[in-house]
Amino acid sequence: MTENNSTHFGYETVDATEKAGRVRQVFDSVASRYDIMNDLMSFGVHRLWKRYAIELAGVRKGQKVLDLAAGTGDLSARFAGLVGPKGEVVFSDINAAMLEQGRQRMANDGLIGNVRYVQADAQHLPFPDNHFDCVTIAFGLRNVTDKQLALNAMYRVLKPGGRLLVLEFSKVETQPLKTTYDFYSFKLLPKIGKLVANDEESYRYLAESIRMHPDQETLKRMMEKAGFERTEFFNLTCGVVAVHRGYKF
Repeated sequence: MTENNSTHFGYETVDATEKAGRVRQVFDSVASRYDIMNDLMSFGVHRLWKRYAIELAGVRKGQKVLDLAAGTGDLSARFAGLVGPKGEVVFSDINAAMLEQGRQRMANDGLIGNVRYVQADAQHLPFPDNHFDCVTIAFGLRNVTDKQLALNAMYRVLKPGGRLLVLEFSKVETQPLKTTYDFYSFKLLPKIGKLVANDEESYRYLAESIRMHPDQETLKRMMEKAGFERTEFFNLTCGVVAVHRGYKF
């Protein structure tokens, strides 16, 4: 967030108080087609990215996990199996439409015993200090108005020894791939969104929001500023996405 209380909504500069509402409109629009679009946009590779993040999380039986921006529950579903009946997964999203999509999907998969649902803003988490063993946020941090405030909140709710995993689109490492990726993002992706989800503008915002998100090193420094230690990141698909991990000690 800038000093004059403005922020970015894609490439557009908006008042900071407007961003959450505009992001909400995006996800209200795409919620029902979210899973289909994820598969189409990434050619299914998003499943491998999420699997890698889950492995890095190191979640064990009996632990408490907070999955922020949980979407339709890809990570939450896996964590529910890993923590077992004595553990707990909090499935959280700021968007009510996405939360309901996730709730329905989890119920259809029979994952109801150790999962609870909380509509929450990542900047102002309604949980006690030192509560969770692991916090994850996958493809959601770039939509948060004040990312530093959110990282501070994630640090607060983690137990000492707990870890944060951030899976997010990042900065591509090689120029040839960057050229191809830019063409796909700005020319093809909005058209796919129009055909499949009847929403070209939301997917244009997606491409722009990725470019405005902090790069790998900047996000690492932001995590350290929040208090995280042993911070590191892992580039996937040549930096199209990255997984950042940090610990609270």
